[in-house]
Amino acid sequence: MLVKVFGAAVQGIDAYVVTIEVNTSRGIRFFLVGLPDSAIRESHERIVSALQCLDMKIPARQIIVNMSPADIRKEGAAYDLPLAIGILAGGEMLATEHLGDYMIMGELSLDGTLLPVKGVLPMAIRAKEAGFRGMILPAGNAPEAAVVDGLEIIGADNLGCVIDFLNGKNRVEPYRGSIGPDRLQAVSFNLDYADVKGQMAVKRAIEVAAAGSHNIIMNGPPGSGKSMMAQRLPSILPPLSLEESLETTKIHSVAGVIRPGSPLVTERPFRSPHHTISGAALVGGGMNAQPGEISLAHNGVLFLDELPEFSHSVLEMLRQPLEDRSIRISRAKYCVEYPASFMLVASMNPCPCGYYGHPTRPCTCRPDAISRYMNRISGPLLDRFDIQCDIQPVSVGDISSASAGEPSSAIRERVMRARLLQQERFENEPGIHCNAQMTGAMIQHYARPDAEGLNLLKSAMTRLNLSARAYSRILKVARTIADLEGSADITAVHISEAISYRTLDRAIM
Repeated sequence: MLVKVFGAAVQGIDAYVVTIEVNTSRGIRFFLVGLPDSAIRESHERIVSALQCLDMKIPARQIIVNMSPADIRKEGAAYDLPLAIGILAGGEMLATEHLGDYMIMGELSLDGTLLPVKGVLPMAIRAKEAGFRGMILPAGNAPEAAVVDGLEIIGADNLGCVIDFLNGKNRVEPYRGSIGPDRLQAVSFNLDYADVKGQMAVKRAIEVAAAGSHNIIMNGPPGSGKSMMAQRLPSILPPLSLEESLETTKIHSVAGVIRPGSPLVTERPFRSPHHTISGAALVGGGMNAQPGEISLAHNGVLFLDELPEFSHSVLEMLRQPLEDRSIRISRAKYCVEYPASFMLVASMNPCPCGYYGHPTRPCTCRPDAISRYMNRISGPLLDRFDIQCDIQPVSVGDISSASAGEPSSAIRERVMRARLLQQERFENEPGIHCNAQMTGAMIQHYARPDAEGLNLLKSAMTRLNLSARAYSRILKVARTIADLEGSADITAVHISEAISYRTLDRAIM
């Protein structure tokens, strides 16, 4: 008897339908074909054990299982459940009437309990696109799959529940979850800029960076508040749109980092990897392709603390994703593409000891040591930071002040007003949502300064020996500064402030 069960496989952050064909005939052998990996081949033993716990046995017949398309490799234990259902149906131990209505995925434990699997959201999206009535999944994955409207989600605790449901012996109510814009707007933050004393110039630079989604690097001595201010950045960023939330959730689902009880990512991601991170962990890849930190930070913030301590080769991997806002990983066995549109925030000390230029503490570093330390960050990578700012230690007077700083809520309101202007400006520009994403042609159209501002920019380019990329970055930042003021024109004042955010260019000169 030939039966077909439908599952899914994930490539990148998108899924495609996998048809599991099971044919039973005379004999007692078992064949599994269609490029399964070792985890899928081991599923036979898990299925045998799970059925024994239900007082059932695999049909004593020759069983041939083909996973189609046969030329694409399938990976992971998520095929345990559809394989078990297909084998039972092929042995005429299970009704086949509704097998074609559902996409089925789930991992089996030895006692038949269903364990959650990764990548459920892109699978659910594909199931709806392919016209399936619903999905049969482990109960732990049901909230995530229910994010997709119009799909009947059957969450089961064990294999027995799935068998009874398909045989019509029990009625399982589909899982129902509600995801609305109000849930995205109601995000609260534990960290607030009201906790930051002083540092008004740096807070202004961070506000400009948030308003235009610009990359920013902070240079200052230890204890000046670089990490403290970076960690509070999500509290002033605008909320995720539903489209951004779904795309971000897909990436986190594929990586298996969806938090229990939070089927939808409602906060902008904030990723802060350690400086010992490998290249594959940062940009993605590995033996079985997985998103890296730059993709997990998609639509959010990637914070690299102590930037010069990162491996030079790892840092250089950031250059292409920062421009393309995606990463394409090509290996001998696969080629995948992950989104990587993130806001890069970095911090660094001015020298190995950290006190070069400190107002009260002397620097103990030799000049050549300072130069080597700064040169750990290449010029092309440094150019990709729209905003570069110096941080000085907070004065005793500011630290001891009883008054709180400006709260994040007030800064966020200004940022959201500026972002609204940008959304209106780029509504006819597909894929462009903020000033940092403008192309060269868009800069010429939307970020042309007045005559005085243009002369000031030309003068700065000559004096500071800035690159053409720095020229574009200055105009993008100036456009954002003008948006924060609600100004349609870019004036010399806006250009002047944007130029002031190229401090590391001046330091290198």
